[in-house]
Amino acid sequence: MKTDCKQDNLHASSQAPAVAGLPVMATLFASFLCILFGGNTVAIKISLSGLGVFSVATIRFGMAAVVISLWALGTRQPIRLHRRQLQHLMIIAVIFFIQLSLFIFGLSKTYASRGTLLANVQPFFILFLAHFFVPGDRITGRKLIGILLGFAGVVFVFLARNGGGTELRQGDMIILAAAFVWACNGVYTKNILAGLQPFQVVLFQTLIAAPLFLLGAWVSGEFAANRFDTEVVLSVLYQGLIATSFGFVAWNTLLQKHGAVALHSFIFLMPVTGVVLGGAFLGEPINAQILAALVLIASGILIVNTRSKIPIVHPGRNV
Repeated sequence: MKTDCKQDNLHASSQAPAVAGLPVMATLFASFLCILFGGNTVAIKISLSGLGVFSVATIRFGMAAVVISLWALGTRQPIRLHRRQLQHLMIIAVIFFIQLSLFIFGLSKTYASRGTLLANVQPFFILFLAHFFVPGDRITGRKLIGILLGFAGVVFVFLARNGGGTELRQGDMIILAAAFVWACNGVYTKNILAGLQPFQVVLFQTLIAAPLFLLGAWVSGEFAANRFDTEVVLSVLYQGLIATSFGFVAWNTLLQKHGAVALHSFIFLMPVTGVVLGGAFLGEPINAQILAALVLIASGILIVNTRSKIPIVHPGRNV
């Protein structure tokens, strides 16, 4: 989702100003948005205490599809697609459905703090896959250091048992698999993005995936909520209206003005926020291994995104 709104901005953003050149308000707002995105994992974890995996996704992306559609119509964004473009977007939406199903299901078995760390390994998977499948996007020395730091962080996540037993490890592995599928989706999107505007990817992703999540909820018999109190309702509203809908429009607006290179320097705030809020709101254990994983993964993200000529593109990241 963190991509430019104009068709050619993926290439133009390579000339975007460095983060140091961002206005103060833009810097603060970009940081604020990354904190909102980082808190989304905690919101998902809270909502899972009352709703099933597919039910959470159905409500969240149903709301996002409506809000983003209204935004696109209100701002007169071009929505019409060619048949070949629609075929690409259907493939992206199906992969999106798989990755989010895996992520939310994995999160139901592990801690939000661990989940947000493992999910943020996705950029490193993208760097590795892009080296082989995206022309001109090679692994440099700087990127290699970032990748090694990121996966060293994964090792520390798995070293932090936190007394969760087999289910905790299963949840971690499922989220790691989701991050890999997410990266495959990102690389595929990179290869076809030249013919699409990024907001179209996000819009049709939600429009196509929401009914799939609804079907999943029906097949799995999830419609009966275990708990649907104020806390669960607010967590779902946070996911659908704040992190996804408002976050998409706000981040897209910043991208139009400042470009992807500068804004991607703030992504390291996402795992930091997820770990801190997981400990603060959910009482999750934050031990030395988790802190070491956080430092390594956040450092890796900073290294690969700072002063990079080609920004890492994360279509649908905060979705």
